[in-house]
Amino acid sequence: MSRAIATTDHVDRDRMLDFVRPRHRVVLTSFRRNGTLQSSPVAAGVDGDGRLVVATYPQRAKTRNLRRDPRASAVVLSDDWNGPWVQLDGTIEVLDVPDAVEPLVEYFRSISGEHPDWDEYRRAMVEQGKSLLRMTIDRWGPIATGGFPPELADRD
Repeated sequence: MSRAIATTDHVDRDRMLDFVRPRHRVVLTSFRRNGTLQSSPVAAGVDGDGRLVVATYPQRAKTRNLRRDPRASAVVLSDDWNGPWVQLDGTIEVLDVPDAVEPLVEYFRSISGEHPDWDEYRRAMVEQGKSLLRMTIDRWGPIATGGFPPELADRD
């Protein structure tokens, strides 16, 4: 029986962004006040400047953590559990309404396309008091897949 071999593909920024854009399942990790890690599953997109963007609320732990310490890591997953993934590292800026409204429009477009009523969407973002997390990506790992190390793949 053939075994799946783990892969790592080191890519430049453009190829990394091409990989990330269609994938919206992300685990975002920030630092708690005591220095321990706090991870959150989120839906994310990529804005026009190549930043990872996440809609959230100001009260969420990740938002509070990132206001205090903007360092973060994000693992971008494929829809298929065994699909490829990549880790991104960078710093996050937190935007609140009203400054977050137009970036939230861009966030929605990056994930879902056009909204049937943008005025309604903008009002909802203000009424809900939404925030936007915007990661400037400083480093990224290879695009990777799980599996056996190559030297073990052909063993029976």
